[in-house]
Amino acid sequence: MFAFSALVAGAFSLGGQVANEIAPAALNAVRFALSAALVGAVIWARGGAIATLTGALAAPWRYGLLGVLFAIYFVTMFEGLKTAAPVSVAAVFTLTPVMSGLFGYLLLRQLFGARIGVALAIGAVGALWVIFRADLSALMAFEIGQGEAIFFWGCIAHAAYTPMVRRLNRGEPILVFTFWTLCFSTVIIGGWGLPDLIATDWGALRPLVWVTVVYTAIAATAITVFLGQFASMRLPSSKVMAYTYLTPSWVLIWELALGQPVPPLLVLGGMALTFVALGLLLRD
Repeated sequence: MFAFSALVAGAFSLGGQVANEIAPAALNAVRFALSAALVGAVIWARGGAIATLTGALAAPWRYGLLGVLFAIYFVTMFEGLKTAAPVSVAAVFTLTPVMSGLFGYLLLRQLFGARIGVALAIGAVGALWVIFRADLSALMAFEIGQGEAIFFWGCIAHAAYTPMVRRLNRGEPILVFTFWTLCFSTVIIGGWGLPDLIATDWGALRPLVWVTVVYTAIAATAITVFLGQFASMRLPSSKVMAYTYLTPSWVLIWELALGQPVPPLLVLGGMALTFVALGLLLRD
């Protein structure tokens, strides 16, 4: 999950630079198709039999449900990045542990104690601090940007996805479960964004757009989906999502590496609170 948070952060920073150059549905349809092909190739290289893949297709509606949640999350992320700064969008992402803990209780009856509750609350305060740019008047007026508001709905979908993996998995190997999740996500997003796929002038896209497509397909989709599902089968939902508190800090590092301006020093105080929350959540 530590690697997960670093790889996800790259998608925020790269996506923020190309979000207005390609339709979110078109970009995500291509990335998921590439990711599914990559994971399928890995399964094939490891000697995965066709029977194993087809056997995992029992109750295919499970992958369809996970695909819908993925589609909502990723499309709203790139929609949000059209108008919001990557660090702010990443801060919205850190609200998912609170929501994931709630879904974990509803779907798996996973309970958490007072310490985890306090940690989630501290993390949420840190996230809100960044989202409202450390401006108390903006917080009191609840002046949230359009991009952050759009992505919030995607984060609800992602929070539900985490415990849903454990609930829906019937003993399938994680890599196979990941493959079918990606395949169904490709079909769902591709069907939804078919007009955008047709309308996009793929040959006119600048190289950075293709770098973003390839990065999000391999690092921020194929690898992170596997890592997230691997962790979801072994850790409580709230602890899995706790690592998302690192994402704004990783985004800041990505932004510096890409030559982008950093937020004011006062805003960084909210990121410091997310580290406090992470420390509390990871204690035994």
